[in-house]
Amino acid sequence: MAAAAGGVPVRVCHQEIVKFDLEIKAAVQELEQMAREQDKESEKQALLQEVENHKKQMLSNQAAWRKANLACKIAIDNSEKDQLLQGRDSLRQRKTTKESLAESASNITESLMSISRMMAQQVQQSEETVQTLANSSRTILEANEEFKSMSGTIQLGRKLITKYNRRELTDKLLIFLALALFLATVLYILKKRLFPFL
Repeated sequence: MAAAAGGVPVRVCHQEIVKFDLEIKAAVQELEQMAREQDKESEKQALLQEVENHKKQMLSNQAAWRKANLACKIAIDNSEKDQLLQGRDSLRQRKTTKESLAESASNITESLMSISRMMAQQVQQSEETVQTLANSSRTILEANEEFKSMSGTIQLGRKLITKYNRRELTDKLLIFLALALFLATVLYILKKRLFPFL
């Protein structure tokens, strides 16, 4: 009865650990995909390093979980062997065995819960990293859109300046022609007044 009660938290911990492990793997894969899509090599390398760190932590967590799981199986096997070898002893020995089993199950449950918390923290860190990357991507896209609009404004400004330069050249030419016509008219009038016989 005590073993069955102790088995439920262990089973729940095992399910939570598997769930967190899958979430971490998905988050790391998503982070790795986003890293590979980065344009800047420095950002890409930094994110790939972060992915590598998460993978190492994930492998460390899996190793710790396997050790705890193995320790639990060994403790249960040893307890069952002891019970089989001792046979039916007094109630006191059974109570002591049940207490030691409950204590070892409690210790194993604590270990599994600790691993579960570590994996939850890892998932949280991965989510924060993905969120930061998404914010950076959004900022880069906004800057790119602003650059495109500024580029259009610059092109329009360049066309206007070119147009005004041509207009200035045309105005100078017209002023020069008007001045030449004026001077020619003045010379013609002077010639007719001063030298009417020519």
